[in-house]
Amino acid sequence: HKTKLIGLAGGQGAGKSTITGILKMILKKKYGINLCVFSIDDFYKTKAERIQMSKKVHPLFITRGVPGTHDLNLIRKTIKNLKQKKFRTVLIPKFDKSKDDRFSRSKWQKIKIKPDIIILEGWCVGTTHQNNYELKKPLNLIERKYDKNLKWRKKVNYFIKSRYKNLFRQIDKLVYLKVPNFNYIFKWRWLQEQKMKLTSKSKKTMSKNQVKEFIMFYERLTKHMIKNNSRISDLTIFLDKNHRSRKMKIN
Repeated sequence: HKTKLIGLAGGQGAGKSTITGILKMILKKKYGINLCVFSIDDFYKTKAERIQMSKKVHPLFITRGVPGTHDLNLIRKTIKNLKQKKFRTVLIPKFDKSKDDRFSRSKWQKIKIKPDIIILEGWCVGTTHQNNYELKKPLNLIERKYDKNLKWRKKVNYFIKSRYKNLFRQIDKLVYLKVPNFNYIFKWRWLQEQKMKLTSKSKKTMSKNQVKEFIMFYERLTKHMIKNNSRISDLTIFLDKNHRSRKMKIN
C-alpha cells in the first residue's frame, strides 16, 4: 500500500505538535499503524544560508518562518525516501529554535521502519498565495518599515505560488486548526515561550516584545489562512478560547 501524506496546519501555538504526539501514540498502540511526524520548521535553512539570502534577496529573509526560509529540496528528498519500496533508514533534520540553527546530524530523527502515514505539520503547510492587490497594504510595523517597496512580500508570495505549491500538491489530505482570531496566536505563542523557559534552563527564550515582533513575520499568511481555511483544507478544526476543539467541518 502507498504511504499517505497528511498535512496539519494552523497558526503558531495552535497545538499542532501536541495533537501529532497523541495521534502517534494512539495509532501505534491501538492499530499498529506507523506514523512518521515532522514539522516544516525542522527544515528551516541553516543560519548561514539565511544570512546569505538576506544579503542576496532581502534583509528580512534572515528571520526564519516565511516561505523561502525552508530547504524544500531536503523536504522533497525526505518524503521520497520515506515512501520508497526498498526502505532504508531515513534521517530527518531537527531545528534548534533557541540557537536559530539546525541541530547536528547526530540529533536528527531516525526513521527505521517504513511509515504507513506521514504527517507534515507546520504553520504554513498547504497555504495558497495571495493576489497582488492584497500585498499592497502593510499589515504591521515590519512591513511598513523594512519592506517599503514590497520586495519581501512579493518574493514570499512568489515562493508560495511556485515551489511551495509543488510540494503541497503531494499532500493527500490537509487538516487545519483554526484559532479564534489572530490575537490568540500571540497569546498562545507567548505561552509556549514561557513553557520553554520552565522546562529548559539553558535555552534562550524571547521576551514578550520579541514574540510580538517575531509574529509580525507570520501575520500576513496566518490571517490569509484563517480567512481561506475552507478553500485550503479538507478538514477544519475550530479551536475555542481555551484551546479546546469546538467543532469540526469537512470542507
